[in-house]
Amino acid sequence: MNDKIIIFDTSLRDGEQALQASLSVKEKIQIAMALERMKIDIMEVGFPISSPGDFNSVREISKIIKNTKICSLARCIKKDIDVAADAMSVLHDFRIHVFLGTSNLHMYSKLRKNFDEIVDMAINSIKYAKRYTNDIEFSCEDAGRTSIDNLCRIVEYAISAGATTINIPDTVGYTLPHEFGNIIKLLYEKVPNIDKATISVHCHDDLGMAVGNSISAILSGARQIEGTINGIGERAGNAALEEVIMAIISRQDILNVHTTIKTKEISRTSKIVSQICNMPIPANKAIIGSNAFSHSSGIHQDGILKNRANYEIISPEIIGLKAVKLNLTSRSGRAAVRHRMEQMGYKDSEYNIDKLYVSFLKLADKKGQVFDYDLEALAFINNQQETPEYFRLEYFNVKSSSSGSANASVTLVCGKDIFTESATTSNGPVDAVYRALHKISGYSILLQKFQLFAKGKGKDALGQVDILVEYQNRKFHGIGLATDIIESSAKAMVNVLNSIWRAKQVILTLNKNI
Repeated sequence: MNDKIIIFDTSLRDGEQALQASLSVKEKIQIAMALERMKIDIMEVGFPISSPGDFNSVREISKIIKNTKICSLARCIKKDIDVAADAMSVLHDFRIHVFLGTSNLHMYSKLRKNFDEIVDMAINSIKYAKRYTNDIEFSCEDAGRTSIDNLCRIVEYAISAGATTINIPDTVGYTLPHEFGNIIKLLYEKVPNIDKATISVHCHDDLGMAVGNSISAILSGARQIEGTINGIGERAGNAALEEVIMAIISRQDILNVHTTIKTKEISRTSKIVSQICNMPIPANKAIIGSNAFSHSSGIHQDGILKNRANYEIISPEIIGLKAVKLNLTSRSGRAAVRHRMEQMGYKDSEYNIDKLYVSFLKLADKKGQVFDYDLEALAFINNQQETPEYFRLEYFNVKSSSSGSANASVTLVCGKDIFTESATTSNGPVDAVYRALHKISGYSILLQKFQLFAKGKGKDALGQVDILVEYQNRKFHGIGLATDIIESSAKAMVNVLNSIWRAKQVILTLNKNI
């Protein structure tokens, strides 16, 4: 039997830390549950020492995820390791991932230490982490620019100290595939105890080589690949796991390895990560882009009609793509909606059928017919904005004229109270609604980005508004969905208000427990 490649996802750590706005605990849990459904082997869910919010997220995810191993990041510092272990303490089995710069550049300009001091720090940290778990991963940060002699030495020492996984990162995406593959090959030739650990790689995409370097590493013996869904991450991002996985499946003839990933979850997981992280997927993105399985050329279309294999090396069904159907109307019952969600792969526990059906009926009355992507959008937004919600949009009324003047009256439920405010502005109806909402909430918010997307096709398509705001030096992302643009804009801002309110509650709770 060919070797298994361990798939290590760091979307919630390396991916999340590069986003414009931090994710809430609820958003991280949604992504973690999607990764678990996809049967990711290991998920790195945070850097607990970095903030109270990150610590709380790791702790809450650890309580929920049952079938994927949880991992937390720590510097080679005892306090970091203690906090990482504490965040995962509800688990019987978890991984601590410690890292340390090993290139001359990182040692001398960042850490101000020589190589012998770096080796001592690595050994001591690994041994210290073994107090909490036997599953220790050690990363040689900037391994791609570390001399091969130093890299071999520290890898040997780290394994002797108890590291069970050794990660070789191309931290700045500098190496080319043949170079990176040779680094892994030399480690296997020169490190005497290399068979005592799993060799992992973590490649960045600064030169567009992350997936190529990961595949080259597999050919040279690496058996764990680290990356993110959709390739999100620092700067140009990480290796896109969906590309690595499908390359392994498609090129068995060359790679002779396998994964246990549930590939039919790839498309859905990709959409969830894109939506929650507010990072649209480019149309030409490999595997998951909207054009990945579309054909425009007449020659290509003719070839596809005769045999899809002429121009498709992957079947769209493998990653969970299904044809869009027009099978639901306002006359459809709750059972039909639930059945359609089941056909699309959703379990009852992943959405609220009562809330979804109410939203479905409202949309069906407006559109007449409801598409699969409409249902998915409604289910996603409902899940994002589930109770408890402190703020709830009760009513709004807007009047605007061609002169640019707009007046908005908004009624907002705030906990057990209801408030109504109005605002007038020369910047249009959306700005008027936002000013009225800010009067009620009292939050001093700076709107940094406003984006409108059509979810579906035609004049009755749902309008999704994504906004990014700044509040007290933190950024928050909000989503709103409705057939009316002003309504979806209002919902997006109320979504933000609730995120701010929940963030305040987390800090208050943590302060009480200190």
